[in-house]
Amino acid sequence: MKKGLLALILLPFIFLLSGCGGDPVHDDLLNYVNKEMKEAGKLESAAVSAYEGVSGANYTDDQTMYDALTKDVIPNYNEFIKELDSVNIETEELQDIHEIYIEGADIQFKAFTTIKQALEEQDPALIQQANDMLADARKHIRDYQNKLDKLAKEHDVEIKK
Repeated sequence: MKKGLLALILLPFIFLLSGCGGDPVHDDLLNYVNKEMKEAGKLESAAVSAYEGVSGANYTDDQTMYDALTKDVIPNYNEFIKELDSVNIETEELQDIHEIYIEGADIQFKAFTTIKQALEEQDPALIQQANDMLADARKHIRDYQNKLDKLAKEHDVEIKK
């Protein structure tokens, strides 16, 4: 009887220990992609979609863009950055890559606020400055994505786009 009880108590610990000693980067990547970045991804998507809906070929007028920036783009992107800052990462390799994303997101946020300012002041020079910031942010985000993909491949994690 005591042997059976002891086995019931020790069995869960044996299963817990068998999970240890694996690849911490692999486990961290899985948690990062499947859990930690889920809400951030939704917020970023909402902000970027709102911006794309009023910029480039979709641009109609300054007021429409201004309204989108103040009501959707900037608030959602601000929440996105807060979410990025709160992501829990266990390994240095992934943290270094995540920092690239945060830097790119910060630059992009500044670009959005600069566009808003440019519209308020009707200043074309500020629009050019914001466009340069957007290009810089895209470089950071591409670098992040490339390094994340490389790290995932090195640790046998498949990231679905």
